[in-house]
Amino acid sequence: MTQAQPAWLSLGVDAATVRLSRPAQCNGVSVDSLTLRAPTVRDIRLATRVGGDAEERELQLFASLAQVSAQDLEGLKLSDYQRLQNAYFRLVREDGDEPGADA
Repeated sequence: MTQAQPAWLSLGVDAATVRLSRPAQCNGVSVDSLTLRAPTVRDIRLATRVGGDAEERELQLFASLAQVSAQDLEGLKLSDYQRLQNAYFRLVREDGDEPGADA
């Protein structure tokens, strides 16, 4: 069973654009959406080298993929950060890897 795509998410082959619930400051500019490009193996390896816990590595990875600073992401409303997480996992999911597909 396929999950419906949320209205705030625009998913492409190589990127996912998330519409934020409210404007946020990123790179000194007010934005109402963020785009995550699809990660490469290099992106994952660089985020792993940053060290720290899983949350810190994820924050660094998302910052790199969105081309903003980790501090910018830390300033997001939690629900908007959760939208980024959701978009990331939809972006990297293999075709046919639907939640509950094994059931």
